[in-house]
Amino acid sequence: MSFPKGLGHLTIMVPRKLLYVRSNYLFGSRCWMIRFSTEILFKSVSFRPFSKKCDNADSEPLENEELLNNLLTMGVDVDMARKRQPGVFNRTDTNEQDLQTFLLSKGASKEVIASIISRYPRAMTRTPESLSNRWDLWRRIVTSDLEIVNILERSPESFFRSSDNLNLDNNIKFLYSVGLTHKDLCRLLTNAPRTFSNSLNLNKQMVEFLQEICLSLGHNGPTDFVRKIIFKNPFILIQSTKRIKANIEFLQSTFCLTNEELLSLICGPGAKILDLSSDCMRRSYRNIKDKLSSLGCTAKEIRKFVLSYPDMIFLGEKKFNDKIDCLIEEKVNISQIIKHPRILDSSISTLKSRIKELVNVGYDLSTSNISLLSWSQKRYNAKLKKLYIEQNIVLEN
Repeated sequence: MSFPKGLGHLTIMVPRKLLYVRSNYLFGSRCWMIRFSTEILFKSVSFRPFSKKCDNADSEPLENEELLNNLLTMGVDVDMARKRQPGVFNRTDTNEQDLQTFLLSKGASKEVIASIISRYPRAMTRTPESLSNRWDLWRRIVTSDLEIVNILERSPESFFRSSDNLNLDNNIKFLYSVGLTHKDLCRLLTNAPRTFSNSLNLNKQMVEFLQEICLSLGHNGPTDFVRKIIFKNPFILIQSTKRIKANIEFLQSTFCLTNEELLSLICGPGAKILDLSSDCMRRSYRNIKDKLSSLGCTAKEIRKFVLSYPDMIFLGEKKFNDKIDCLIEEKVNISQIIKHPRILDSSISTLKSRIKELVNVGYDLSTSNISLLSWSQKRYNAKLKKLYIEQNIVLEN
């Protein structure tokens, strides 16, 4: 016996000892009275799950089996690709084999191609013609095919995210027109490739905004200003003008900067922190101020500390406090930290291991230069070796 349920049917299987079924009208509505024997009442009733016929709108699209087989043959990590962009696997118009052929012709290995598709499956939706046109546009900036392959290996999204080659062409022409050199564009493409998939209008808005900032601060060379700030911070063109404006206003008001000081800061060491949200910048600075004040630093010293190395604002509150505490525990004076803020770039484990090594060779951190705590590993090792030699000479004498 079946009762309609939604788009399917609920089927109830009952024993044959059903005595009778009769219809009865009760309070004007029709209902079915079903009577069973005592044996039937205590017997389990089995249910057969109802089946539901779904139309195409409700059912999940089937994956392209031919595509899956091709990708497995190519060595693609299908699970990774499916997690990143699952919709690609439902398409029937993918060009994975054409993509492989094209990239092989440009010098990419099969392993690199498999990695690119694994991390950015949408690359398979680009046609050979579109790929060829885009490659030619990139070659107007990058000097060799191998360089482009290296960029794709690091960031496949940079090349395949957009298929609007006209927009790319217009962006290249515009950025050249505002004074950026071939070297500048190459750096943008390597570090912030999303710049070129921005709409032309977005890039124009940011450049015009930066030019207005420059003129409002009394600088007469907006072209040079824009070039400098983009060189220092290649990500600035993918930020919002609202964020940049809020950060510039925060820097000027908080540190009481003159127009000349502000220009020098945002064209130099402060260019990168313009990417932060203004709330994040405020919280970070407040924490730095509170922590250093608790250690006896004056407002003047704190101002000098932050302005000499604004990247410090990127450190989270806990990380900044932990590094300061680590150095203080190792007998490094706070005045030394103020003079050499770059040492806070190093991780706590690096700071501790280097301090231990230096102490073992008789290096007095309380009176000596502590900047070597942030040196490159190669440079630091050379210095440590020299200190070992000097210590041995002293011991021999």
